[in-house]
Amino acid sequence: MGKVIAAINMTLDGVCDHTKVSPDDEVHHHYENLLRDADAILYGRITYQLMEFWRSILENPTGNRSMDEFAVAIDHVPKIVFSRTLPDVDWKSATLAKRSLEEEVLALAQQPGKRILVGSRSLIIDLLRLNLIDEFQLMIHPVIAGEGMQLFENMHARKSLKLTQTKTFDSGAIIHYYEPVKKQSGNVGS
Repeated sequence: MGKVIAAINMTLDGVCDHTKVSPDDEVHHHYENLLRDADAILYGRITYQLMEFWRSILENPTGNRSMDEFAVAIDHVPKIVFSRTLPDVDWKSATLAKRSLEEEVLALAQQPGKRILVGSRSLIIDLLRLNLIDEFQLMIHPVIAGEGMQLFENMHARKSLKLTQTKTFDSGAIIHYYEPVKKQSGNVGS
């Protein structure tokens, strides 16, 4: 069975906007390894278009080893893009989803050994509502953005999570690994 992993960067005040944080080499290396171990990554249109930036790094490497290696890793991982407006995608490792988010994730999760990353805020929210996320990897950077889109904005139902581990980076960023707490039938107050 596959594992659906919501991996996202955010500020201390919950803003998920890549322009509000400055990942260093160690953070890039962490995500490079995460991508290399993934069987697929799911993106919405906006995030997919933002990630296309890395294609320019492939064509014109920066000389910064961590950025260049991240670009190679993101290029190799299969990307499934959910969009109602994109007619097609031209990144060789990307395809437009042909099924609903729920159907696509359930089909991918049935395949043995699959690690499915979810890299878009909107998809994380939708999959959280569908109870289809197995693990959250929330990297919180030591920055207060003061404004921007909150990761869990418009979530109206309570979701309990269990902290399974943390990882601290030299920059002060910390990844919190969480698993959703499964409701047990018959327990009052779960």
